[in-house]
Amino acid sequence: MFIQITPRFGIDDSELSESFIAASGPGGQNVNKVATAVQLRFSLLHNQTLPDGVKARLQTLAGRRLTQGGEIVITANRFRTQMQNRADAQARLFEMIRAASIVPVFRKPTRPTKASKTRRLDAKAARSATKRLRRVED
Repeated sequence: MFIQITPRFGIDDSELSESFIAASGPGGQNVNKVATAVQLRFSLLHNQTLPDGVKARLQTLAGRRLTQGGEIVITANRFRTQMQNRADAQARLFEMIRAASIVPVFRKPTRPTKASKTRRLDAKAARSATKRLRRVED
């Protein structure tokens, strides 16, 4: 099944693998018996559908969640049920991919115009004159 992430691209469901682990935190005896935490793995290295630019930005965004083998690992244990944790892990991965799909706008360096330099210097001179007039002479 194909999962559409943005209008331009998506990922195949088979590229995601989930494993369930015992969660830490509150939950009473349930937390010791049931594996509710989800570890979602997405192989960035073997992905065919994402553009190269998105992959490069996603690699940077993933940070320490990216393994040596090129897999993004997201662990979700916020909720007490497996289904909620699965949805949470997938939502976090999809949000990360959406953030990586935004191409950053680089600032083109510009120089101030001669008129703007003159205006700035005139304003400084006027302010200096105002303060000079306020001074009490000894």
